[in-house]
Amino acid sequence: MPATELTVTPSGQVAGKHLLIPSGPEGTFYPHIQDWVTAQRKAGKAVRDVSSGVLVKGIKQWAAYEHKVGGKTVRTVFKIT
Repeated sequence: MPATELTVTPSGQVAGKHLLIPSGPEGTFYPHIQDWVTAQRKAGKAVRDVSSGVLVKGIKQWAAYEHKVGGKTVRTVFKIT
């Protein structure tokens, strides 16, 4: 399942899920989402799938992951094509 990294902006909550709105140009394309996950794990980052807790406006299929960078949590969202 090919995936493209998205830039998103949080926009509150809907039905207990975080609503994200695509807000910038599309980022890196990956032939499979697992390529990104594998690269993160090889770099020693603990990545966790949070797709069930978010909604992405205008996108039918997405995947969302969180990992820590310093003391900050970074959320990375992908559009599945």
